[in-house]
Amino acid sequence: MDLKIVFCGTPQFAVPTLERLATVGFHIELVVTQPDRPRGRGMGMSFSPIKLSALKMGLRVEQPEKIRNNETFRRGLQEISPEAIVVVGYGKLIPKWMLEMPPLGNINLHASLLPKYRGAAPIQWAIAKGESITGNTTMLLDEGLDTGGILMQQQESISESDTSLTLAPRLAAAGAELIVQTLRGLEGQTIKPQPQDESFASLAPILKKEDGRIDFKLSAQTIHDRLRGFQPWPGAFTTFRGKTLNILSAKPENSGSQLTCGEIVVQGDALRAGCGKNSMLTVLESQFAGKRSITAREFINGYKPKPGELLGN
Repeated sequence: MDLKIVFCGTPQFAVPTLERLATVGFHIELVVTQPDRPRGRGMGMSFSPIKLSALKMGLRVEQPEKIRNNETFRRGLQEISPEAIVVVGYGKLIPKWMLEMPPLGNINLHASLLPKYRGAAPIQWAIAKGESITGNTTMLLDEGLDTGGILMQQQESISESDTSLTLAPRLAAAGAELIVQTLRGLEGQTIKPQPQDESFASLAPILKKEDGRIDFKLSAQTIHDRLRGFQPWPGAFTTFRGKTLNILSAKPENSGSQLTCGEIVVQGDALRAGCGKNSMLTVLESQFAGKRSITAREFINGYKPKPGELLGN
């Protein structure tokens, strides 16, 4: 277990892998992460989760702004002469010279069962698309977008109550162990990369604010899946009386509804809206921009929606 490793990563999802590699005895010669960025209201400089973790473990950290044509960075890696480079959510494309450097290659942990959900947001889109199974894939990076040869995979169930906030930590923990198994397999020459089947490929593009806008022409189940997947951002939002309304919690009702899409109906303490495929979305908790979150009962009492009023109009 004396492989020399360079680790490239940035988000919280990558932290369990870095910590696991360190605890099982790999030699992490360098941790590469994104430069510090201003965040928050005060716009103070913020360290990435990987930088914080690496510094706690006393690991050397570098944060190059660019890597493709960075000769200083390139010479530094050549001096280290890593046997493998591990990449988990780094956030930059790995250049060809870096792909070709280590004898065991650049090993990436991707949070989907490739070739499904290639791209920046696989966890969010797997939930948003209503999947019941997802998982992790380790692969050898190439110059494409998550197109490299598959090394190992493991599955993870998605429950009906899962959001991206609950699923991501499970995948991160399982993925950390999968990386360890993959490195051992590569070192022992017991695994070889297998090509991806392009006929099953799908994309999980980076999320945009507009992805959170509710389209009530979709079924209530689809809207609910998107709400679960797009946590914490961009969430799920619509408009009511000209103001932005964030839907924080809801449940689908496949009840043979005859409501117009987006039409509100009050049934006792329940606040429901018509959706596509004759379904309804029961709104449990919502929040107007700049206001506190409110229950359905508070919404009904406070805003007294009229028959025929619409969400999203």
